Amino acid sequence: MSDETPTHDEAHNGDIGARLNWLRAAVLGANDGVVSTAGLVVGVAGATNSRSALLTAGLAGLLAGSLSMAAGEYVSVSTQRDSEKAALAKEARELRTEPQAELAELAGLLEEQGLTPELAREVAQQYTARDALRAHASIELGIDPDELTNPWHAAGASFLAFTVGALLPLLAIVLPPTALRLPITVGSVLVALVLTGWGSARLGAAPVRPAILRNVAGGALAMAVTYGVGSLLGAAGV
Repeated sequence: MSDETPTHDEAHNGDIGARLNWLRAAVLGANDGVVSTAGLVVGVAGATNSRSALLTAGLAGLLAGSLSMAAGEYVSVSTQRDSEKAALAKEARELRTEPQAELAELAGLLEEQGLTPELAREVAQQYTARDALRAHASIELGIDPDELTNPWHAAGASFLAFTVGALLPLLAIVLPPTALRLPITVGSVLVALVLTGWGSARLGAAPVRPAILRNVAGGALAMAVTYGVGSLLGAAGV
């Protein structure tokens, strides 16, 4: 029973780690959507009161930002996936051409993890007999051949997270009456930044207060700068 328990725990912990990484990426993507779209629409609001102009700018920023995030994630994760597949192919070739050298390498890696030389050799032989490529992929490369990163999943998650975050400032700036647009937008954005700062800190097991303060300060600064620039441009008739 003691031999099976660590394996189960490790798989469980790996699953949790993967979920936390996706959740953290979603929170950060939503935060990017909130900040970038809020800065855009508040800047336009500083130059004009036109609802159609605000809606057009907000939708353009939402689409551009979400598509840019999705494309960036797709390219990044595709590159990572290609690297993982190349590493697995190289390892498979080495296992075919130099099986004894690979066995010794695996035993050495197990020794580095604290096993005695004799036990490391025995475990390496058992791993190799069961599934040599999987053993080397996991221990040497840190890759699960059945769980390679998926670029489409990453792109879709980034697109969705950014869109959800961007919808808040967009709706807040176009739906209320003219006199209430800025207060409602700024207030709702700051509340959202508190929530995303709290969420990212909790998911990363980091202190909550500094994360919230940084998040709120950054968003408030972005809105203040863009509003100031928009006001100057509007006053100049640009």
